[in-house]
Amino acid sequence: MRHLILACIVGAGSAAAQEAADAVAPEGATAGTFEALSAEAAAALEVKSAGQPVEAENWMVAAANPHAVEAGAAMLRAGGSAADAMVAVQTVLGLVEPQSSGLGGGAFLVWYDAATGELTTLDGRETAPLDATPTLFQEENGEPLKFFDAVVGGRSVGTPGTPALLETAHRRWGRANWPSLFEPAIQLAEEGFSVSPRLAGLVADDAERLARFPATADYFLPDGAPIAEGATLLNPDYAATLRALAQGGAGAFYTGSIAAEIIRTVTTAKGNPGVLSATDLALYQVKERPAVCAAYRDFETCGMGPPSSGALTVGQILGMLNSYDLAALGAESAEAWRLIGDASRLAFADRGRYMADSDFVPVPAHGLVAADYLASRAELLQGHDALPEVAPGAPEFDHALMLADDESIELPSTSHISIVDQYGNVLSMTTTIENAFGSRLMAAGFLLNNELTDFSFRTHVNGVPIANRLEPGKRPRSSMAPTIVLRDGKPVLAIGSPGGSRIIGYVAKSIVAWADWEMDIQQALALPHLVNRFGTYDLEARTSAEGLEEALTDMGYEVNIRDLTSGLHAIEIGEGLKGAADPRREGIALGG
Repeated sequence: MRHLILACIVGAGSAAAQEAADAVAPEGATAGTFEALSAEAAAALEVKSAGQPVEAENWMVAAANPHAVEAGAAMLRAGGSAADAMVAVQTVLGLVEPQSSGLGGGAFLVWYDAATGELTTLDGRETAPLDATPTLFQEENGEPLKFFDAVVGGRSVGTPGTPALLETAHRRWGRANWPSLFEPAIQLAEEGFSVSPRLAGLVADDAERLARFPATADYFLPDGAPIAEGATLLNPDYAATLRALAQGGAGAFYTGSIAAEIIRTVTTAKGNPGVLSATDLALYQVKERPAVCAAYRDFETCGMGPPSSGALTVGQILGMLNSYDLAALGAESAEAWRLIGDASRLAFADRGRYMADSDFVPVPAHGLVAADYLASRAELLQGHDALPEVAPGAPEFDHALMLADDESIELPSTSHISIVDQYGNVLSMTTTIENAFGSRLMAAGFLLNNELTDFSFRTHVNGVPIANRLEPGKRPRSSMAPTIVLRDGKPVLAIGSPGGSRIIGYVAKSIVAWADWEMDIQQALALPHLVNRFGTYDLEARTSAEGLEEALTDMGYEVNIRDLTSGLHAIEIGEGLKGAADPRREGIALGG
C-alpha cells in the first residue's frame, strides 16, 4: 500500500491550485511527532506535507489524528464496514484528541448505503436536562451570563449522545464484532500515547480553567504543570469505560456506575453545578432525521437537518451561488469572494431566525432550500459592493410563525471523520464536546460537553421568542455540517470540518474550490479561508487571503485578519479514492 500513497506525490496542478496547496503549513504534524506509527501512516503524513491527496483503490479513512486513522484503517483492512471503522476512530479520538470530541459529547452522522442507494442521517446530539429551565444561563436580573461563566462546570453539560450513536450505527451497518472495535483505544489508553503538539499547546493555553476541577487537573496538569509535547500519557479510567462499553454496549454508559459518576461530577461541580439526572441519561435516544439536500451545479449536497443548521446553511450558500459563474472568476477574484461572502451573510440571517430543534420549533426546511426561494435571494447579490445590510427572508412555510433573531455563541472545537469502505458505503460524521475541553469536567476518563451553551442565553427579544432558546429535552442548534455530495445519485465527495459556526463557511468554500476551481481535494482543503457570517470578513492570517484585504475593504466590508483553524477531512470518490486532511491540523488520510 505504501507505493499507492507515495505515488500521488508525483504531478502538479494549476498555478492557483499549487499556491493553495502551499498556502498553509501543517501544524507540527510530521512523522516524527507520532512515534510508533506504521510506515503507511508516516508516508501519509509526508504526502499531506507535500500538498497532495492520498490515493487508494478500495477504502479510505480521513480523521484528525494518525493514531485514530490507523485504528479505523485496521478495521477496514480486516473487512469491516465504514461504521465499524468509525467506532474505532471515535474511541481513539476521545483519547488522543480529548479536547474536541469523545464519549461525553455528541455527533451527527450521514451515511450512504451502497447496497440500497439510500442516504440516512442520524442525530446523536446532546439534549437539555429535563430539569433545565429557560433562564439557566441568565443572571437574577435576566441578563445573560458571561460565556465562560456558563461553560466551565456542570451547568453547561447536556446528555451525551455519542455512545448511543456508536451503537446505533454499528447495529445498522456494522460487520465486525462489537468488542473488537474498542481494542485499539483500550491498548493506547493502557500502554500510553505520545502527547501531540496540538494537545500540549491547548492544555497550556487553558490550564487555568482545567485546574478548577481535581480529576481534570490530575490528568492534564500532573504535578501542577501542563502535560508536555512528547510525554507519554496513560488513561486507565478511560480503558475501563471502554471495556464496559465493549462488554455491555451503550447501556453500560447510560446506566450503572459510569452514569452515576457522570451525574455526581455534574451536580457537585464546585461553583457551577448542573442539573443533569440519571433519568436524562436513561431516556436518551438517537434520532433518524430526513436528510437535507440542495442542488449545486450538477451536484447535490446532502447532510444533517435540524437541530443542525449545517446542511441548510451550506445548501443555501451554494444554492444562491448557482446562477453565478465562479469558475470564470477564479479563486483569486475579490468579486468571487464578494458573492460567497454575501451569500453566506444572507444564509446566516435565515439561520439565526428560523433554525433550531425541529422537535420543538417548526422549521421551514424545504422552503429554505427551495430553488425559487434561493433564486430570489440570489438576486440580492447583483451589483459590485458588499450588501449594506442583510435580513432574513420569507421562505415558503405551512406555519404562521414569528421568531426573533438568535444570539447564541458557538466557539470552535469539534472533529470530523470521513470514511469509504470496500463495499462502497460512505460515512461523514462530525463529532464534538463543543468548546475546547468542553465543560472542563472529567468523569470515568473522558471530558463532558458544554453543549447547552449552544442555546441562546436569551429566550425572547421584545417579547418575541427565539427559536434556539433553551427548553427541557431540546437539542441545541449546531453548525456541524457532515456532508456527502452526490452526482446522479452516487456519492462523489464526503467532507466536513470543526470550527464552530465557521464550519459552514469552511465546507462551502472547499466544495466551491473542488467543484468550480477544479482543485484536487487536498488543494481545496488547503485553500486559504475567507469567511463572512455576520458582516465582518475574516481572512486567514499569513496566507494569500491577506492580499484581498484592500479589494474587499473597497467593496465596503470590514475586514479582520485572524487565524482560521479548520479541521477539514474529505474523500473524493471517482474511479478510485482520493483522501485529504487539513494541513492546519494533525490528521491524515489513509487508504488501501
